[in-house]
Amino acid sequence: MKIDLNADLGESFGAWRMGADAELLGIVSSANVACGFHAGDPLVMRRTLRLARERGVGVGAHVAYPDLQGFGRRPMRIPAEELEAMLIYQIGALAGLATAEGMRVGHVKPHGALNNAACADLELARTVCRAMAAFDKSLILLAPALSQLVVAGREAGLAVVEELFADRAYLDDGQLVPRSRPDAMIHGAEASLAHVRRMLEEGSIVSVNGKRLPVRAGSVCVHGDNAEAVATARRLRDGLQAAGYAIAGLGAG
Repeated sequence: MKIDLNADLGESFGAWRMGADAELLGIVSSANVACGFHAGDPLVMRRTLRLARERGVGVGAHVAYPDLQGFGRRPMRIPAEELEAMLIYQIGALAGLATAEGMRVGHVKPHGALNNAACADLELARTVCRAMAAFDKSLILLAPALSQLVVAGREAGLAVVEELFADRAYLDDGQLVPRSRPDAMIHGAEASLAHVRRMLEEGSIVSVNGKRLPVRAGSVCVHGDNAEAVATARRLRDGLQAAGYAIAGLGAG
């Protein structure tokens, strides 16, 4: 049994610091690196890539709406052609820095409001997938399980890995509970491990109301901006390995 463990990293910007990237890169197997639109800057991106290379962690582009002030969490309406160009721009920026570090960008994961909207809107999801395919058809799409992103990715002929969230609760339709609700987050490392193990063992998303939605998940996400991220990621890795899972990067087979 193989499972990828991913985190959203490289989200510092200028003098502003976010997350515990160095610690998380010693735990996870894949890093989703911010590309400057919701967070990150060229120096942060390059330093994150170097750390990932040193620790043998695979890297992907964490693409977003152009929303530094809102950390990419505010909905936006952007024409498809313009958004597609923005996404190619972000992937290309990270790919260029990765090449300079002797690395390759292997996957793409949308961030925040873009991700939430594309999970529900098939046409928006198709725009994301067109951008990926236009840049490099071999890129892996890391998409929330049971989302329209999964549908669009398979339509486009992309390799798709479905992910579960260790620290987020689910609605009965498989979407994430909105952050505005008090029950949106799973708090604590032990609770997150129990949440993930139950979903992996049952092969289903388990909603806040106990509904089971069958999935074939290949990755588990720990949000790097969560104050409990390092403890949660370490407990997940140890707990999943103890349960017989091998932690392996995306595309490891």
